[in-house]
Amino acid sequence: MTAVLEMRGIRKAFPGVIALDGVDLTLNGGEVHMLLGENGAGKSTLMKILSGAYRKDGGEILVNGRATDIASPRHALDLGIRVIYQELNLVPQLSVAENIFLGAAPSRFGFVDWRHLRAATERLLTDLGMTIDARTRLGSLSLAQRQMVEIAKALKDDASILVMDEPTSALTSREVDQLFALIDRLVKRGVAVVYITHRLDEVYRVGHRVTVLRDGRHIATHALTDVKVSDLVRMMANRDLQEHFPRRRVAPGAELLRVEGLGRSGVLRDINLSLRAGEVLGIGGLLGAGRTELARVLAGADRADSGRIMRDGVAISCPTPAHAIAKGIGLLPEDRKGEGLVAALTVARNIALPHGRKLAPAGFLPSRCEERLAQPVVSDLRVKATPTQQVRLLSGGNQQKVVLGKWLAGDARVFIFDEPTRGVDVGSKVEIYNLMNRLTESGAGIIMISSELPELLGMSDRILVMRGGAIEAEFDATVATQEKILSAALGLERVS
Repeated sequence: MTAVLEMRGIRKAFPGVIALDGVDLTLNGGEVHMLLGENGAGKSTLMKILSGAYRKDGGEILVNGRATDIASPRHALDLGIRVIYQELNLVPQLSVAENIFLGAAPSRFGFVDWRHLRAATERLLTDLGMTIDARTRLGSLSLAQRQMVEIAKALKDDASILVMDEPTSALTSREVDQLFALIDRLVKRGVAVVYITHRLDEVYRVGHRVTVLRDGRHIATHALTDVKVSDLVRMMANRDLQEHFPRRRVAPGAELLRVEGLGRSGVLRDINLSLRAGEVLGIGGLLGAGRTELARVLAGADRADSGRIMRDGVAISCPTPAHAIAKGIGLLPEDRKGEGLVAALTVARNIALPHGRKLAPAGFLPSRCEERLAQPVVSDLRVKATPTQQVRLLSGGNQQKVVLGKWLAGDARVFIFDEPTRGVDVGSKVEIYNLMNRLTESGAGIIMISSELPELLGMSDRILVMRGGAIEAEFDATVATQEKILSAALGLERVS
């Protein structure tokens, strides 16, 4: 196989941090090269250098055997390099065709040539094996279809190198199959793919070779036929992780939260559940089942049309998130960047945001009070940042820890975790699971929404399965199986 990309001894430093320290990566045409590492290992920085978003401080880059200094994103595009980030770069209000050719639409006499635009889009989609109408508004498509549109956008020109960052983080198993089939077609055409993921089951399913980074350094590159999962985990974390789901169960205490007949038009129907101190209540179901909508109602982000919520046996009203926070309910949202963080603010200010009235009872913030509140949380959660660093500069896993830190710094006793480990590496997942253990051991209750069935089975005490906005089934975690949960999510059986 011919190397289409060689990155040799790449170095990059930021103030106070060495992000990359002599990293190597070789990519061959027609292969899927897995890039693994814990959050903060340097994967994103390396890919931003490849995409032209960052300039390297040292090292050498060869594209098709020719040394080059990638000066800008435009330069990277001219070299045939395309990057698909975890947060899709699309406009929901525009059509599929307009999104794919945004900024490069064919024109005639100074106006967009709509017929040519649609024809070019249809040829591209057909070539990639996609059955999507070019005229469809992007916002009406499923997340998997939008992912396919993003790929089509990246490949509308002659792309030889495609970088995919956590492409399956929000997809169902069927949608993952569709994505992998598309990747297989691209590889057969000679496209080289760099695939970043934290889901180790995907590594062997779609990859050919793997490179592992740790703390900004190149640890190893292997053919996947030569390494086992345990080897990869050891290389990433520099330790053995014997327990992927280290749940420490405690005897349940008093009821913290009760929901009776909760409904919201079009999304939730007659929801009944209870949460006790010391308990992890898992909620599963397919995308669109109403899990996130339930979390938003409980956290005051949306209002219910019917039913009631009881906290410590007393009926409460949570018309806004502020009311829910005052009642000791904290939400870790599914979209951490859009709903859980203010990216331009510091770590300390993000952690302090829900606690303004407590920190400033007289209406003004005392000097450095936010840093004093955040520092023990940052240390306890092992966030790889200082309290004064902007959140936007952190890796995804460290951003997730900051969202968790907001509630640990306050008085929350009911925690709603919506996809708590999405986009988080293996080591950080275990840290989050151990944090959940500490919370339940201290008398808190956790509602954990997850699309990962092993996570639901490994960390829950009870599991509710939602379907069509209602609770379809309830299982004790000791007798639940993946088959039972999937059957309930698909409406094939009802067990309670």
